[in-house]
Amino acid sequence: MSELLVRKLRGFDALDEAEVRILRDIARQARSVEARADIVEQGSRPGHSTLILEGLTGRYRILADGRRQITSIDVPGDFVDLHSFTLKTMDHGVAALSPCRVAITPHGELQRITETQPHLTRLLWLTTVIDAAIHREWLVGIGRMSALERFAHLICELYSRLGAVGLVDAEARSFTLPVTQSDVADMLGLTNVHVNRTLQELRRRGLLTWRGRTVTIPDWAGLTDVARFDPIYLHQHQEPR
Repeated sequence: MSELLVRKLRGFDALDEAEVRILRDIARQARSVEARADIVEQGSRPGHSTLILEGLTGRYRILADGRRQITSIDVPGDFVDLHSFTLKTMDHGVAALSPCRVAITPHGELQRITETQPHLTRLLWLTTVIDAAIHREWLVGIGRMSALERFAHLICELYSRLGAVGLVDAEARSFTLPVTQSDVADMLGLTNVHVNRTLQELRRRGLLTWRGRTVTIPDWAGLTDVARFDPIYLHQHQEPR
């Protein structure tokens, strides 16, 4: 049930057989979640952390006037709220951006791992540190990048993160993006109209196509150049941790 989590963590460091067995048993009670449904509510105190098996989710905050800001995306193989194990109370919500399959890991199981598996503990800790790095990158994007740069950067990030768990077509340089332009607007801090105009400009330059649920990148070098994309913040390399 958690093969993508195993694959993701192996991208950071080698795992022994005992660690793989633990990870394969870590996710339980798989269930489906409809698009737009909350997986974790702001202000809640979950007794478990949720692992994505299929679909995309978004961390978000809603302002008093109803405007929403999505602060990051989680992809299959990600825990959407691993930090709830130590924070206890969630200061933001997590919603399904598409139909999702998720599974849970009780916090008691995470506590057992932290007490008996120091290497796995470091790797799970690393995932939360990388979550913070992604938040910093998004903050820089909203504060200093143009709409074109932000959109291009988002696509580069998603392609890289989905590629790390084997969910891209590397030959076609494409992946599935089952979200709406309205969702993208909430990710980038733009209006729907601005998102559409930016998408059309990326298409005009031959850098990106988005047909139905499929995003294709005809010119990866050109897209990364526009995005000023440096994947160092994703730390997608294996070394002893």
